[in-house]
Parts: sequence; C-alpha cells; structure tokens
Amino acid sequence: MNRKIIFYTLGTVLYIEALFMLLPIICSIVYKEPYILGSFVVSALLCTLTGVLFTVKPPDNKAMFAKEGYITVALSWILISLFGCLPFIFSGYIPNFIDAFFETVSGFTTTGASILSDVEALPKSLLFWRSFTHWIGGMGVLVFLVAILPLFGGTNLNLIKAESPGPSVSKLVPKVKSTAKILYTIYIAMTLLMIVLLLFGGMNLFEALTTAFGTAGTGGFGIKNSSLAGYSPYIQNVVTIFMIFFGIDFSIYYLILMKKFSAVLKSNEVRTYLLIILSSILVIGFNIRHLFPSVSEAFRHSSFQVASIITTTGFATADFDLWPSLSKTILVVLMFIGACAGSTGGGMKVSRIIILFKSIIKEIKILAHPKSTIKITMNGRPVEHETVRSVNVFTVAYLSIFVFTLLLISLDNFDFTTNFTAVAATINNIGPGLSKVGPTMNFSEFSSFSKLVLSAAMLIGRLEIFPMLVLFSPATWKK
Repeated sequence: MNRKIIFYTLGTVLYIEALFMLLPIICSIVYKEPYILGSFVVSALLCTLTGVLFTVKPPDNKAMFAKEGYITVALSWILISLFGCLPFIFSGYIPNFIDAFFETVSGFTTTGASILSDVEALPKSLLFWRSFTHWIGGMGVLVFLVAILPLFGGTNLNLIKAESPGPSVSKLVPKVKSTAKILYTIYIAMTLLMIVLLLFGGMNLFEALTTAFGTAGTGGFGIKNSSLAGYSPYIQNVVTIFMIFFGIDFSIYYLILMKKFSAVLKSNEVRTYLLIILSSILVIGFNIRHLFPSVSEAFRHSSFQVASIITTTGFATADFDLWPSLSKTILVVLMFIGACAGSTGGGMKVSRIIILFKSIIKEIKILAHPKSTIKITMNGRPVEHETVRSVNVFTVAYLSIFVFTLLLISLDNFDFTTNFTAVAATINNIGPGLSKVGPTMNFSEFSSFSKLVLSAAMLIGRLEIFPMLVLFSPATWKK
C-alpha cells in the first residue's frame, strides 16, 4: 500500500478545507461577528498546519490504485468532518464535541439532520458554514481536488470512483481531470442560476446563498426554524424545481450541452426518476387535499416534499408527519429510492432500483424458460455482469448495515417509527424522518452513542458503503 500518497492527499484536502473556511471568515467580517471570526481563523490554521505535516515530504511514487482510493476517500471525509466541526466548538454554540461532529458530518454528507432546536440563534457566519458544507459535500471534495490539482496522473479515476454515487462511474471525456472540471462547472453554473432566481423572488443575498447551497448539495440545512415554510410560493416552487434538477445525473446536462439529445431521451433512469416524482405528487396531492385551503396549495406542498425527499434534500414547507398514512408511507419509500446516480442526491439510486427489478424479472423468465438467454439492459445497452453483481452486493450490504444500525440505536428505547426513520434519514442522507425526528423535531434527544452511530451511517450512506468498509476491514491493512 502506498501510504505516502494517502497522507499527501489528506494533507491537500485539509488545505482545501482551510481555503473554504475563508468564505465564513469573510461572512463574519461583513456581519461584524469578531467573536466568531477567531473561531474560523484558528480552525483554518489548524487545518493548514496539519496539512503541512502530511505534505512536508512529497511521495516519490504517486500511484493511486483502487485500495488507496477507497482509503483516501473514507479518511478524507472523516478528517474534514473532524476539522469542520471546530468552529462550532470554539465559538461555544455547539460546545459538545459529539454534537458538533454530528452536525458537521450531517453537513458534509448533505444529510441535513440536526441536533439544533433553534438554528436562528446561530450567528450568520456559522449558518453560512453550516450550509456551505452541503455545497462542498454535494459534488465531493475529492472531485474538486482532482479538478484543480494534477496530483495523480492517470490514476485519479480511483478517487472519483470511490467518492461518486451510483453503481458505475465513467468519464465524460478521455481525461479524468477534464471530467471533474466539467462536473464542477455545471454544478457552479446551476447554483449561480438558482441564486439569481431566488434574489429575483425577494430573498436577500445571504438567504439566497444558503438556500442555494442546501439545494445544490441536496442537503437541507435551513437558516430558519421553519425551514422554507415561511417563504413565498414562488421561492418554494423555485427550490422544488432545482431540487429535482440537482437529483438528475450531471452527465445528462453535459449531453444536453453537447446536443446529444437522443442519448438523453434513452436514459431509463431519468425517465423512471421523473415518473416516480410525478406519480408520487399526484397520489400525495390527492391524499392531502383536505388539509389545505385549496387543491393547488395541497399539490404545491406535495410537489415540494416529494422533490425534497426523493432527492434527499430534506427541506420542508409543512409538517408531513401530520399527513395521512398513505402519504407518509410513500415519502418513506422515496427515502430509500433516492435520486439518480451521478447526482448530488442520496438514497439507493434509481438506477440500482431499476437493475434490481430487472434482475427479478429476468430470474422469473429464466425459471419459466430455462433455456432462454436474457440480458438486462439500461439505456438500450446490455448491463455488464460486474455491474449487476455490484448492485446485488450493495443491496445486501446496505440492508445489513441498516438493520445493524437500527438495533444499535434501539438501545435508546425510542419508538420504532422514530428509530426506523432516523436510520433511513441518515443512511440515505435525507435529514428529517417521522415522529421524534420529524420535520419540526431534531436528533438532540438521542444519546451520544447513537449520535456517533448515526454519524457513521451518514458517512457510509454518502460514500455508498464500500470505502468505509474497506477502511475498517482488517484485510486492507495486511501486507
């Protein structure tokens, strides 16, 4: 194992995190929060100094193979969460380390689960950092690193593969660095467009920035205790549309820019994703129509919550914990389905769900006609056996970790709905669940042990299980 390149990359990641902290530092200066400014300055200096220790001697061998890629990605996300929680601790607003770590992991993994009962009590620079962690984690810090630094030659695809969501990862263009640049360019452009539209709707710049960060990263941290319930229908509709947009595979936008519309139309995943959204909106809207003054308002809230849950953003405009059982059940199912592969959304991913269902249908057909040869296809092309195998292994690992996590947090003795949806909300990177972790509640009542377990679930969910399993597997560290 090339340990030197792992440490060198970790050091570079800490440099980038220190660089990102300059924005909340500027925010604290603009809003005249000197008592917060020092917290960010000290945190950024600690990031930089630790980065220096890790990079003091550049590695001679810069090869980054699959194992190193998985380990580097897993350690990077743990490190940025550890250092990212320091401003909350140093400022005294979240003095407990485990609470601060939970909040920060929730930010970077774009989960949006919180231990805070009153987010409006936080100063603006901390609110900015809290939302900005969503934007950083949405596309991935390692993807950003690959886009700006020529560190690893041709082997940096292993970093992107370990960090990017979905059953398979491919390059948009021959060079991995160029692929990372294209992804971030689209990400930034869509974020800027959303900020402009939010400003047009009456939000001030701070509100527009933090809301756009939370939407782009499909994270869901709000700056108001009521999330987005207090904003105008225009603002809510803009957020709804962009949540859906950020839940689509970013390669689709590249194909649109390249005018490859036939390839876009062939996307099984996007068609299924949009069909699930539309059908869910119609069923829930009809189911909750009696709870609102008008049918149009019922469908506006239905559209918002369906988009928020399936994309795993976690914003709320209403307390859906009070909705009828059918609506709540659909939302819980959407938690597991998630967004498209290659998006900033979480969950199992629509492409995996499609492959699983097609595998079941294939098995039924083979049982009926044993001599038949049947291929699973996606986008008009056969799906490789390795991809089908990885989807099956992912599903088994996902369900095993889900059950194990559920058993561990059950030690707190909360009701089953709370425990089940708390795990679903964290491992799928959604944020709110039902009952004690509903949209108007938070995770503060859980014990420190459960918060650490749920923090691990958030990291496992964001990195899609295997980087974390590789990191903690004894076989990884054997020579």
